[in-house]
Amino acid sequence: MSEPTPLLRVSARGLLRRRGLWLPSAVILGLLSLVLSTLYLGANNDPAGETKDLPIALVVADRGTETAGQRIDLGARIATQITGSAELREKVSWKQVDRRTADDLLARGKVFGALVIPEDFSASVAALAGPPRQEPHPPTMTVLTNPAAGSFGSAMATEINRGVVAHTSAQVGHELAQQLQRQAAQHAASAPAGRSSAAPAAPGAAAAQLMIADPVKATVEEGHPLGAHSGLGLSAFFYALVLVLGGMLGANVIHTQVDTALGYTANDKGPFRFLNPAQHLTRLQHFTVCSVLMVVLSMLTSALAMAGAAGVVGIDAAHLGLLWIFGTCATAAMGITALALLAAFGTPGPIISMLVLIGLAIPSAGATIPLQALPDFYRFLAEFEPFRQVVDGVRSILYFGARTDAGLGRAWTMTAVGFAGSLLLGVAVTRFYDRRGLHRTALHPAPPRQDGRPDTRPVPAG
Repeated sequence: MSEPTPLLRVSARGLLRRRGLWLPSAVILGLLSLVLSTLYLGANNDPAGETKDLPIALVVADRGTETAGQRIDLGARIATQITGSAELREKVSWKQVDRRTADDLLARGKVFGALVIPEDFSASVAALAGPPRQEPHPPTMTVLTNPAAGSFGSAMATEINRGVVAHTSAQVGHELAQQLQRQAAQHAASAPAGRSSAAPAAPGAAAAQLMIADPVKATVEEGHPLGAHSGLGLSAFFYALVLVLGGMLGANVIHTQVDTALGYTANDKGPFRFLNPAQHLTRLQHFTVCSVLMVVLSMLTSALAMAGAAGVVGIDAAHLGLLWIFGTCATAAMGITALALLAAFGTPGPIISMLVLIGLAIPSAGATIPLQALPDFYRFLAEFEPFRQVVDGVRSILYFGARTDAGLGRAWTMTAVGFAGSLLLGVAVTRFYDRRGLHRTALHPAPPRQDGRPDTRPVPAG
């Protein structure tokens, strides 16, 4: 039996003097801070300025009216001005539809809001220029919100719609004032000579005059109502975050536990340290064992995540069976992706998986800031980054009745593609390493150097 390799003693001061300890740590931590701050703040720096093609429904239900023998159709005219506005042409993608279609778009999360010009809009405006009434009825335009599609995107759409209503009100008010001035001039010209054209103010005339200055009012309503326990449309984001973290962190835990069981890594529990005898396992077998554990345990983690969210916290959640199945698949896909990166890159694997699954994914998920308000780079990432797909799937299940055309169909497809692609990557990489004899089991570690410094020569593989 060979003598065990003696342990080299080193002082804390001596260890801190080693350049090889400081430099890699400084480079890794510095780059992480730089990359993450650039990614996160770059995505949220100027949402309003970056907004392009924000989908908003426009409903023109106005039937028009006739006054003084002339046909007035203000709704159609205003709609033309809204859709042709140079200021909003690139920012907003107006979907001019009927009310039923608008409700369907809201219920599928395809628009962040809607602007409705009601049936009596022209008649209400024309009434302001007619004889004063006791209770003048102000023209209204309805702004429909959709926080289920994203609270920030819904707020942006609401702000845009309010601005449209304000601009319309100013324009209509200016036209009404000019019309009333012409009517007053005609009345004065037709009055008999020597008779005053002044007449006692009719009841409600003062209120009508004030209304003309700002005639069109906006009423805000929920286009697709959410429950009180939906986090204003953010519960889907946080639930998806739990699933993604469950996969990424779960992969690291499973990988470490398998390494510990094989004797590759010591098991430290407080002051106690246990190290199993080293056992040889090919890289492909190691990846296979980790993957099986990841898939099976994803069923448990998805169930417990749902129990915590729906059972303990009490978020509004329906379709619990589907939520559990989708959560299981999403967690497993995230975990297999992280395991494949660990198998391919080794020690840097957790950092790379964190950048892929969290660093690049969260800013491009469209969960807080809508994709239409992100720079082009993040919109490109959103096409394949997994976090966006998970958010869309969870959002569809929680808010949109689990409709496949509300994002769930794409989420299933991309989750399956991600799972299969990561599995193939892991198998291909580990088989390549095994064929090259690059096993992880070091059966004959190299002896220490005479100067006491660590040996950086390659370790023979068993």
